[in-house]
Amino acid sequence: MIERVRAVLVTEDGTMLVIRRTKPGVPAYWVLPGGGVEASDESREAALHREIHEEIAGKADIIRLLHTIESDGERQFIYLARIMTWSFEDRTGPEFSAEGRGEYALEEVPLTVEGIDGIDLKPEEMADVLRGAVQDGTLVGASALVSQTSPK
Repeated sequence: MIERVRAVLVTEDGTMLVIRRTKPGVPAYWVLPGGGVEASDESREAALHREIHEEIAGKADIIRLLHTIESDGERQFIYLARIMTWSFEDRTGPEFSAEGRGEYALEEVPLTVEGIDGIDLKPEEMADVLRGAVQDGTLVGASALVSQTSPK
């Protein structure tokens, strides 16, 4: 089974970082930063740190596993993390230079039901999980939640 890791990257302002994907002939959609776990990765968390570095030249504190999605021979581990620094201009992932992959744009989206509803976040199950977490208070004040649970 293929394993992937993704992160709900919460900023100090309580927004989350998402990547808007634009491909020819396909309506724009958004994904959480992350990617495949490689054999050389020491752990899923190490894979997530690598992917965050490659995709947004970022550093993040991983707080906890938020949700797992399984479908079609693939398992995605979605983590909650506080993003410390990022620079989309300095990304290094190989997918950014691949022909035919379309465009990638980093965006900050409010971590609210309205913010989540304002984008076509894929997979839909993740959008549903985030909506539910915001509504039940699990992610209310997520930046404060992240600060409180981070090691000092």
